[in-house]
Amino acid sequence: MRLFVLLTILLTAAGGAFGQSYPDKPVRIIVPFIAGSAPDVMARQAATRLTSGLGQQVIVENKPGVAGSLGAEVAARAAPDGYTLMLLTSSHVLNKFLYARVNYDVLKDFAPITLVTRIPSLMVVPPASPVRSVAEFVALAQSKPGKLNYGSGGIGSLAHLSAEAFRLATGIDYIHVPYKGAPDIVLALLSQQIDVGFPTMPTAVRPAQQGTLRALAVTSARRTRAMPDVPTLLEAMPAAGFALDAWLGLAAPAGTPPSIVEKLYRTLADALNDPAFREVLGNDGSEIVMNAPGDFAAQIREEAEKGETLIKRVGVKLE
Repeated sequence: MRLFVLLTILLTAAGGAFGQSYPDKPVRIIVPFIAGSAPDVMARQAATRLTSGLGQQVIVENKPGVAGSLGAEVAARAAPDGYTLMLLTSSHVLNKFLYARVNYDVLKDFAPITLVTRIPSLMVVPPASPVRSVAEFVALAQSKPGKLNYGSGGIGSLAHLSAEAFRLATGIDYIHVPYKGAPDIVLALLSQQIDVGFPTMPTAVRPAQQGTLRALAVTSARRTRAMPDVPTLLEAMPAAGFALDAWLGLAAPAGTPPSIVEKLYRTLADALNDPAFREVLGNDGSEIVMNAPGDFAAQIREEAEKGETLIKRVGVKLE
């Protein structure tokens, strides 16, 4: 018994010492998306601030592929020593339920560090549309069942799941037109090829602010700083509204010492207290948020349960 207690004390002390000396070499953040994408831009901003706060170079390594799964697999199998981090997204939580096979488990293979940004979607229509509110759109769709259409970034994308969640909540019947991504949804709306879409805020906020698209609602739980006059779906339709948005956060491989996870969290939290840094991260309509590692882990578990339920109801399964 005494030997067990002694070993526990020694291991705890060693872990604390490891955290205090960390890092003594460069750190990498694996970004499972292409360079120049919104997640990549956020990761590079975070890497710059972590470099300053940690006193060691923090670099971004892009490993795109399979809806972010390729990079996640690499990060999940990296040594849990704090020198490999992962840009974790809401997509990684949903992939488990969307794809027949995913070679990582978000709940088991990662140590959450912190949520950084939430990325709402905008429910938008072309400016020539006769509708000016969510209620008016629902009324129009009910008067023309199966006649209106919506665009998405492909089956299983956030825009697709948002539109299907809206269909399930309101009981309307409209047609799905898949595109390659959110920019294509905006182009299709501008050319009036589709009647409505749910593109992410960074893609849709400028056209909506300029009036080339009409924003009916935002999918976040609260109104956004970028468009404070646009109601949430929960406000627009209290009986049938819902909240569904994307998010970006930072994680490490499971087993990373808690002292290192805490140090990374504190370093990034200090950076997010800088108004200039917050402005850079939030200038595209994203909402800057921050939560402790334990709170982030609880959020991921909660959203996994909600995501599984929604995807089963929609009936989506990808190879």
